[in-house]
Amino acid sequence: MGLCRNKLKAARTLRGFSQADVARVIGVSLATYNNKENGKKSFTVDDAGKIASTLKLSPQEVIEIFFPHQLDVM
Repeated sequence: MGLCRNKLKAARTLRGFSQADVARVIGVSLATYNNKENGKKSFTVDDAGKIASTLKLSPQEVIEIFFPHQLDVM
């Protein structure tokens, strides 16, 4: 799964969530979440769904954050 790290961080901080908050939501350690947000590890589709729900992301935001390479094809 591709990832637009800057948009995820912006959405998370704009909504007042820390990395630790989101790590708890998806059930991983802070270190693992940090690696995922920084692109060193991948988010699962399940992770993306939980994050989208928690941050109340719009469908467009979900696509822009988690599937940015799909936009290049459209």
